Amino acid sequence: MSKKKAFITGINGQDGSYLSEHLLSLGYEVHGMVRRNSTSENQSTRLKKAFKNPNMFTHYGDLLDQTSIERLLTEIAPNEIYNIGAQSHVRVSFDIPQFTVQTNSIGVVNILEAYKRICPKAKFYQASSSEMFGLSVEEDKFQRETTIMNPVSPYGCSKVFAYNMVRHYRRAYGLYAVNGILFNHESPRRGSNFVTNKVVKAACSIKLGLQDKLELGNMDSYRDWGHSKDYVKAMHMIMNHDVADDFIVSTMETHSVREMCEVVFSYLGLDYKKYVVQNPKYLRPEELPYLKGDSTKIRKTLGWEPLYTFKSMMEEMCDHWMDVLQGKESTR
Repeated sequence: MSKKKAFITGINGQDGSYLSEHLLSLGYEVHGMVRRNSTSENQSTRLKKAFKNPNMFTHYGDLLDQTSIERLLTEIAPNEIYNIGAQSHVRVSFDIPQFTVQTNSIGVVNILEAYKRICPKAKFYQASSSEMFGLSVEEDKFQRETTIMNPVSPYGCSKVFAYNMVRHYRRAYGLYAVNGILFNHESPRRGSNFVTNKVVKAACSIKLGLQDKLELGNMDSYRDWGHSKDYVKAMHMIMNHDVADDFIVSTMETHSVREMCEVVFSYLGLDYKKYVVQNPKYLRPEELPYLKGDSTKIRKTLGWEPLYTFKSMMEEMCDHWMDVLQGKESTR
């Protein structure tokens, strides 16, 4: 029996790199689309482990270049398509709203159209986001699959459009097209301009005497933070369910940025109150105060459970940055 082939957009990001490793471990042939970068090393830093496997391949392309998507789907003929590529930074989406919408909304239509025409028997996964819910919270303080979507950022708005287009293509054309509504998920591979790795990297720098303070925005913003390694396994489970359906993936716990600082600085033997200051420039034009996902459906239907706790994830990220800042090779 021939190997299953997976095609992943955004393969060189946090989720794409962990997903490629997971699929390779299951015997897949993995193909990833990468955008051209002036420094090619920057395109593959997260893929070092994956490239040790001979079944790993990358190709140049872009979600806004319909021709490149069509060419790759024709050449590869994948069994599974994971659309994880996006302009994924919520705060930055306020600065570049048009690019965010082009990539996260029109880009999804581009790949859905190519999928429908070239390989309609394949399965399609869309990386949807908890940011789609925005200010909507149920009475029991959770957000679930049935919660009304009320986004508060260009990023959230763009993801709502893509989510609905995936559902439309599933119903209108009978395609196996699904959404994974993932709540915040982090790892040592997260970009250091995201708050989790920003906090961890700064705390480790302070511990090593390389930095003296950390500037943050809203300290009382609450999020449901899980680990990318756990969440990419959920993606694969959603794709291999016998019915095309949409699922929330979350830890069902919420923590504030303030609490994160306490966990991280304490792990390093420091008091965060001595080093963390608020800077209004990091506040969003419209704040999203609270996210907490109800992942009961995926737990009961597919048997998914996260292995990492919030504390173990943050500690792993600390260990990673302590290695990096001291010139050691991180294995995470």
